[in-house]
Parts: sequence; C-alpha cells; structure tokens
Amino acid sequence: MSIDQFLFDEQDPKTAEKILGKVGDMLTSGETILYLAIQKKPAVTLIPDCIAITNKRIVFCISGNLGLTTNFITFPWGDIKEVSFKEEFFGSKFITVPQRGENVTIDYIPKIQARKLYQFCNEQIERLKETLRAQEIEDRTFSVQTPTPAALTEIVDIQPEIQTPIEEIKPIDQPVDELTLKLQKLKSLFEKQLITQDEYETKKSDILSQL
Repeated sequence: MSIDQFLFDEQDPKTAEKILGKVGDMLTSGETILYLAIQKKPAVTLIPDCIAITNKRIVFCISGNLGLTTNFITFPWGDIKEVSFKEEFFGSKFITVPQRGENVTIDYIPKIQARKLYQFCNEQIERLKETLRAQEIEDRTFSVQTPTPAALTEIVDIQPEIQTPIEEIKPIDQPVDELTLKLQKLKSLFEKQLITQDEYETKKSDILSQL
C-alpha cells in the first residue's frame, strides 16, 4: 500500500506508515482505506492518535504506554449516528457520536484534516442510507408482488365454486299410437266443454275397450 496518497494534507509520513500498516492488516475483503487523519499536538508526541476512514467503517487508533501499544476503536458506518468537528486555536476537535455508547473525541486534528474527515464520514454515512433505502423499496416491491402462503390460501378460498354445467337430457320422442291420440282429443273436447261429463266417460270407455 503506497502512503503517498495519504500525505497531501500535512500528515506525518512516519506515523502514516506505521498506522497504515496496522490498519491494513485489519481490512476485510473489499475494504479499502479512504483517508487518514493524524493528530498534531503542540508538544512532542511519540505516537499521535489517528483516525482512519475506510469504505466500511471508521477506525480510531489511540496510542498507549508511551506509544508501545495502540488501542483500536472501530465503528461500522451503520453504527454511527453523526460526526462533527470544532475548530480551536490548535487544530480541531473531531467528535463521533455512535448509535449506542459514549462519544469518541480526538483533539488536535489539523483543521484541513478535520474538514476532510467530516466530508468523508458523511459521504459514507449517506451512501449507506441510500443503500438501505433502496433495499427497503426493493423488499416492499417484492412483498407486494409475491403473495404469502396465507394470502394464497385466501385467494383459493374466495374463488367461486365452478360447477360443470349439466347437459339437459332431452326426452326421446316416441311415436304416439292412435288410441292415445283419441284419448287426448277426447280430453281436449271435454276441457273445452264441447261434450258433457257423461259423454266423455262413455266415449273414453269405448276407446279403452279397444286395448
């Protein structure tokens, strides 16, 4: 990893080389360092505190034991609520507010570096929000287009029962015999009151006697 790309805002080369080596060993697959800010106190400091920005998280490198050890505090961008900085007489105080837990503050960050930190951090936070919004819209669209098993059951339940139409069975025409025709005609005459009851019964008996 070339350190030249991280030395354009007055970063100390020796400190940058040490910190980039340590942070580089922590990088996950697809993770890259975007910016490095190095503390610059008025007094001499063996190993100043640093802040490294990657495309996945923010890393605070806080030295201890006279520079013999380094304490790394990391926050994925999803765990960052906001960042801010305050310019003072000597440098700036950079403040990170996580979603949970205490704020992390590093002072004596050169002013130009503090402004760049603020810019890079907000770019990453906003990029993550846009990704989450796009994913949320995609999930909503998918849930609308894809009915759940329960919804499918309801759809099946409300479907009207489709009955197969039963073909009407037409009676088979059979030939009518002569006696039946006579009886039908006789009955028709009686219903029209063209013959009396006695005449109807007498004539009917005659026709039936022919069977």
